[in-house]
Amino acid sequence: MDRNYNLNEIALMTGFSTRTLRNYLNQGLLKGEKVDGAWQFTSEELDRFFAEPFVREGLRIKRNGIVFDFLADRSKNTKKTCVILDIPVSLKESKTLSAFFCHQMESVSDAVFTFDWSDGSARIILSGAEESVAKIMQAYHGMPSDNE
Repeated sequence: MDRNYNLNEIALMTGFSTRTLRNYLNQGLLKGEKVDGAWQFTSEELDRFFAEPFVREGLRIKRNGIVFDFLADRSKNTKKTCVILDIPVSLKESKTLSAFFCHQMESVSDAVFTFDWSDGSARIILSGAEESVAKIMQAYHGMPSDNE
């Protein structure tokens, strides 16, 4: 069964603010359903949203911005790291991955993350405090694969 995503999870995956996402809802670019006063989005609705050319370009800019900001900040006063994962997966497997990383991000406040899937590959970008990113990566490496 596909899971639903909430507005905060979409904001985590995309780097868009919840305000921007609400604007996309008002413009009809993003479609969802209010359940008990909170927006819920199906995987199919997100697939359609992510396929919009305007949204794809915004996602590309956000992803590149995370990496650029990491590289440009040479005056870090704490240990920081940036990880880019390109993982060949099916669309179904990509949804499991996105849910996993959204869940992991709930336990950290000093890292950012974006997620994208296209042409059979998921791209995950994590950037932030070295300890937080390492914790997420350890959880990812301990995650059971579909081949097990």
